This record gives sequence, C-alpha cells and structure tokens, in this order.
Amino acid sequence: MFFRNYLVIFFLVTSFFAFGQLKKISLEQIWDRSFETESIDAIHSMKSGQEYSIINFNATTRSTSIDLYDYKSQLKIKTVIDSKDLQEIDYFIDYAFNDDESKILLLTNPKSVYRRSILGTYFIYDISSGDIQKVWNYQIQEPTFSPDGLQLAFSYQNNIYVKNLETDIVKRITNDGEKNKIINGITDWVYEEEFAFVRAYEWNIDGTKIAYIRFDESEVPEFSMDVYGDYLYQKQQVFKYPKAGEKNSVVSLHIYDLVDGVSKTVKLTDSYEDFYIPRIKWTLDPSILSAQYINRHQNQLDLWFINSETDESKLVLRETDDAYIDITDVLTFLKDNSFIWTSEKDGFNHIYHYSKEGNLINKVTAGNWDVTAYYGYDEKRNKIFYQSVENSSIEREIFSISLNGKNKLRLSVKIGTNDAFFSSNFSYYINSFSSSKIPPVYTLNNASNGKELKVIKTNENLLKKLKNYQLSEKIFSTIQVNGNELNMWTLRPVNFDPLKKYPLLMFQYSGPGSQEVSNSWNSSNDYWHLMLAQMGYFVVCVDGRGTGFKGADFKKSTYLNLVKYETEDQIAVAEKLSKLPHIDESRIGIWGWSFGGHMSTNCLLKGSSIFKMAIAVAPVTNWRFYDTIYTERYMRTPQENPNGYDDNSPFFYPQKLRGDYLLIHGSADDNVHLQHTMRMVEALIQAGKEFEWAIYPDKNHGIYGGNTRLHLFQKMTNFLDKTLGDKISTKQN
Repeated sequence: MFFRNYLVIFFLVTSFFAFGQLKKISLEQIWDRSFETESIDAIHSMKSGQEYSIINFNATTRSTSIDLYDYKSQLKIKTVIDSKDLQEIDYFIDYAFNDDESKILLLTNPKSVYRRSILGTYFIYDISSGDIQKVWNYQIQEPTFSPDGLQLAFSYQNNIYVKNLETDIVKRITNDGEKNKIINGITDWVYEEEFAFVRAYEWNIDGTKIAYIRFDESEVPEFSMDVYGDYLYQKQQVFKYPKAGEKNSVVSLHIYDLVDGVSKTVKLTDSYEDFYIPRIKWTLDPSILSAQYINRHQNQLDLWFINSETDESKLVLRETDDAYIDITDVLTFLKDNSFIWTSEKDGFNHIYHYSKEGNLINKVTAGNWDVTAYYGYDEKRNKIFYQSVENSSIEREIFSISLNGKNKLRLSVKIGTNDAFFSSNFSYYINSFSSSKIPPVYTLNNASNGKELKVIKTNENLLKKLKNYQLSEKIFSTIQVNGNELNMWTLRPVNFDPLKKYPLLMFQYSGPGSQEVSNSWNSSNDYWHLMLAQMGYFVVCVDGRGTGFKGADFKKSTYLNLVKYETEDQIAVAEKLSKLPHIDESRIGIWGWSFGGHMSTNCLLKGSSIFKMAIAVAPVTNWRFYDTIYTERYMRTPQENPNGYDDNSPFFYPQKLRGDYLLIHGSADDNVHLQHTMRMVEALIQAGKEFEWAIYPDKNHGIYGGNTRLHLFQKMTNFLDKTLGDKISTKQN
C-alpha cells in the first residue's frame, strides 16, 4: 500500500510548483537566527492560578525584568523586579519564588559544569522591602528555599549548606565533600546525564528535614580531556566517568534533621549490592520520604517509603521487566498519601493510582498507545491532565480524565503537536501548537473544556517570511520493512521532475525511545534539509525499531543488540527507496549525530552495496566506551554481553568501508568522548582506507559556539555536494 501511494504522490501533475523568483535558504541564515521562532519562556504560574510571571529582556536598557501577567486578559499587571533598578547586579537569567511568593531567588553569572549543571552567583530579593542580599560570596549550585521561605539550602564544593535568611547564619550540614571523591546532594556525571537531574537533596513539607543522596566516587575511573584554549600549555579536565562494566559511585541515602542537627543513614529492610537511587521525594507526611531504588541491570524498580522518625522502611511498589524500566518523574502524592504513577507494565505507558500501601486502586488510562506527558492532578475537580499519542504516534494531544479513569475529554483540537503549561490551580493552560506547516502558536485555553480564550503568540511574521522561499513540503507516510510499519517523512527536491533521477540523503537518530518523525515545526536540521531539497536532493527520515511512542515491545526490540536491528532497518529502507524511478540508486547517503553517527557509520560499512556515503557527527563507535547507566540499560555489561558490544562496533570491521566517509567530533566532548573517533580513525588507517575527518577544538557534544555550527554544516554541505551532488541525471527509458 505504501509503495503504490508513494508513487502516486510523486507522479501527480499537481506536484509541480511554480516557484518563480522565490528565494533560497542559505547556511548563514540558518545559523544567524533568521528563521528563529518566537516562544514563551520561563513561565511561572503564581499560587492564585490567575497570574503568571515571565522574564523579559529590555534591549534599550540592557536589563532583565520579571513581569506579572493576568491569564485571562493576557495583560501585563506589573513589573515585579527590574535589574536596571538594582545596584548589585546587571542582569539575571533565571529565578524562583519561595512558597508564599514574598522572595525571589535570582541567578547571575552562570558557569556551565556539564549538560544540566551550573555554578552561579545568586541573590535573594525581598519583594515588599526591595532589599537584596547575596546568598554566598562564592559560586554555588542548586539553591532551594525551605517551604516556609525562612531558610535556603545550597551546595558548595560538594557539601550541603543551609542559610538562615533571618539571621544570615550559614551552617554546613555535610563535611566530607571532596572533588572527584565525595559528593553530597549533587549528582555525579553519569546520574546527571542519564537520570536527568542535578539536585540530589529535598526539603520535607514542613522544612524540618533534608533528605540527600551521597555519592562516593572514589573508585570510579577517571577520564581526562585536553583543553587547548589560548594557553601556552594545554590544561586538562579530569572527571569521574564510569564506562560500561566499570565501577559506579557507591550511593547512600541520608536524612538530616535541622532541629537536632543529626544526619541518619537510611537502612532498608532489603539489601542491594549494586544499585542506583534515581529519585527521592517527600510525601505529604513530613516524616515519610519516598525513594526509588533500581538495580544495575535496571529491570527491577522498587519504590520505598521511609519513616524518618522511626527509621522504618516499607517496600510499597516493585516493578520488573524482561528488558529494562525507564525512570519516571510522575509521582504525585494525594492528601491520603495515595499516589499517581506511570508504568509500561501492560506494554504501553499509562497512568495508575495506588494506595499509600502500594495497592492498585485503578488504572487511570488504557489503550494501545502511550501517555507522553503528565501535567498534574487537579484535586478540586478530581482530574488528571496529560498528553498522549492516542490518535497518531507522530502527533500529540492533550486530555483530561477523572482519577477513576472515567470522563476522558480531549482538550486540544488542532492536528499536530500540542503541549500545555497549566496554571497552578488548573483553571487555565497555555497551549503550544505546531505542525510541519505551522510554526508554534500559543493560546490561552480553559482547562475545563479546552476552549480557546485568547491567542497569545502566532509566529505569523515567520510564516509570511518563509512564503518568500522555495520550500518543499514535508510528506508523512509509512514504509513496510523487516516486518514492521515504520514512520517516515520525505522532502523532495523543489521543481521536482519525474523524468529525472535525484540523489537521496537519509537522516536519523534511532536511539531507544527517540523520535525524529513527528508532525511538528522545523528544527535547525530541518532547515538544512530544506536547503538540500533546494539543491536537488531527496531527504528522508525513518524511525526504525527501537524508537519511541509505539509501545514497549517496539521500543525494547533492540535490547542487548543496540544498532543491529536499527541498522538493518535503515539499509532495508534505502534498498526499497532505491527502486523508485526518481531515485538514483548510485547516489544514496546517510547522516546522523551521536547515536545517529554510530548508525550512519554502521550503515555505510554494513550496507556498502546501497550507501555511497555517510556523515557521522560525534558518533559512538563502541558501547564499551560509553557510560554505565545508559549503555547497560540496553546492553547489560560487556562482561555479560561481549558479542552485543563488539559485533556492531564499526572499528572492528573497517575493511568493509567502500563509500565516502566524513567523521566529525569535538575535542572536549565529555559525553561521547573523542576516544570513539580516534579509535575509528586508527582502525581505518590500519585498514588502508581513505576518509575525511575534522576535529573542533574545545567543543563539546553539541559542537557550537561562535562560527562553529556554520563551519560544521558548510563542511557537511561541501562533502555532500562532492559525493552525491553530481549533475542530476535524466531518467533512462
């Protein structure tokens, strides 16, 4: 069915477009923000649920302000604070209110540590008095108000401190923090990267206790990177990085009592030998802490309730899986300490309601589709708000449903990608919508029925601007390969002529649970792909096995064999598309970044009969070099699964290289280390293979900064033009 429909699409007379004098996209425009979308950032819903605050930047005064807006009217009510009125700071980039919204924590002078972690200089602004005070004389991490707003906890040099905001007295509550050895209350590198959180401490509900995770990374092997800068002698960045099969940090859970000044180590009734603590959260009972423990294989997840007064622990919930369990951020406690939770245990990600004893009260959502976001629970109306792919795996819709699983209501109406930001009392939400044809549109909606109340932002100017350019339409379809129906999008060359043959470039990421084929607005890569379509390329993207939002079985089908089946799918797609009359089967290429770079490399080597070229940016080349949490989740350890690691590692079969290969990496990539590329390069050299490669000095996994991205994509464009972009051939009879 797909193949027949696909051919019809491309042979319809109506497929011809008169572009006239329309403009062409340039690389410079892609990276100078010419096509940047307007957005609504840093929204904070005030407690009343009737107002929200955002950060605004004033280009005239070069200052930042926090401004208060009314949800219903969308009119600005007042400016809460403006940096131009402050002598102490010139600007701030982020902020947080305390619970009663009388004080604001302001972040200035941020310094990145890793992907999510930053050091910063922080100030506290008192709204009523206008007083401002510096939190600490040094840069700190993750400051957080106590629930009563009278204290502030923060991390400095791997220890946790608490500042009394009335007396200005600062107390250190841990004492053994030391770089590359002991970390208190802040995650180590691998937790930050793979469990996606930095602050590993939490206040209880009445501010009398702080629970925190302690990381002993003394025995974790170190990794080092040279940093060149403009130094006479390069410097080294040394940090703890546990590669697959190596030692992790030894983690322990502790509770500090601010009343008696004593810290206790949490001891569970069950013992664990090798484990992670990926989440901690206090319940609505100030004495009960919840903690999630997961084994190293990540196929058994336990939810514990710990009584901080009696030191008793109770296993409330245990989930197991034949493959792995993804960590959930969905844990909402109700007044009776029952809780809302999400799980894939029935094969799809759904919402569940459990009692405080861990007994299932009811399954809230059900069906052969995934819940993709949980927005919260409205206690007053007894409603849960969520996002799902119920009607299409490439689109997102917003729903409400009663806690008992009844009265489900679809709130969003537009076909594409809908997301929501709800007011604190769930009376309103700001809906962000986009599709492949419509840039982001922000509207105010009634949370009870989804009714649109007001348009906030439309990006109409961008849409008008783009009408002056030659743009191919992104066509969504499916393709049947290897027994699976895979989602796909296609960009065809502008001025497409069915009597000609065109080169084909395939793009993919392919990582577990990921998605590249979605009905949403353009990313920067999409603009580059649109530019390539102007140059006469077909560009295609297919989400193969292992990608997300089509159920657990589809996602976990690649377990123990990362990139094996994903590679087979991309090769099969290329072979099928090569048979189309308008595709030049001698000019098919593939590219990807990170996991996608691993994939493009493998496709070129294992699919040498179909792929003429590949570009790999910051690729993994052997999972033995990647971190424990991510890699072992999908592969187990190298000791347990050596063939799974090595059979799909391209530097073990460099002799298979037949086509043109461009390999790119940043020298300061703390995530996928330059080691991956260096080993691949050495293998190719020893195999006598010609290839091209580029190293970007001191650039991390994102390879950006200054002119870097423009240079990178110019290099990629030139390589494509040289390897695939020969004069378009006329179809032979």
